[in-house]
Amino acid sequence: MPLLPEEPQIHESAQGPRATSASGRTAPTPRPVPGPRPAAHPRPGRPGPLRPTPPVQRTQHDVAATPGPSGPAVHTAAAPAPASPQIQLIPASAEGALDAAEEAVDLLLDSGRAPGEVLVITTGEQHPWATHELTFGEASYWAQHDAGDDVFYADAAAVGRATTRPVVVVAVNGGSASSAATVLPLAHGRAGALLIVCGDPQQINSVLGAGV
Repeated sequence: MPLLPEEPQIHESAQGPRATSASGRTAPTPRPVPGPRPAAHPRPGRPGPLRPTPPVQRTQHDVAATPGPSGPAVHTAAAPAPASPQIQLIPASAEGALDAAEEAVDLLLDSGRAPGEVLVITTGEQHPWATHELTFGEASYWAQHDAGDDVFYADAAAVGRATTRPVVVVAVNGGSASSAATVLPLAHGRAGALLIVCGDPQQINSVLGAGV
């Protein structure tokens, strides 16, 4: 009886048995399926158009607390309060206060101030210009004030109606004992940059030191 050849022995490797297909052939070892690439490693190829980064919307509070270059937050300062007008005192007697005020006005105009920037207030007798202009009626008098083209003169009774001008000159030329105490605070509120007071220094300082 003829001997049949022995079937070859199939030994398993150290890595384990290899799978066979339905046809009897050994199936190739499966390759790992690549997953999605992280954002830090884009796929090779021609890059697409870059989209601009939308601006960050910040509120006023966010801007005020934005960290500075050194680390701590930098807070924006509040808007400064308007500065008070400078006050200048020219010593003069009650009789010479109006003349001192006139000299101050002349110096202001010579220094470049426009006439419409100056308001002159008297505590006692009115300035001759005001007395003359009021003869034409109060409407004509205040129309010149509203036009703002020239130096305007007003007394203590009319200062409440006058509007703010850069320079206010006060002549403490008499009036009641309380005239200066009443007029100076009003004049201080009408002066935008400079308040010049002509009169008795002791009387003026007592009013200015009381809160003006």
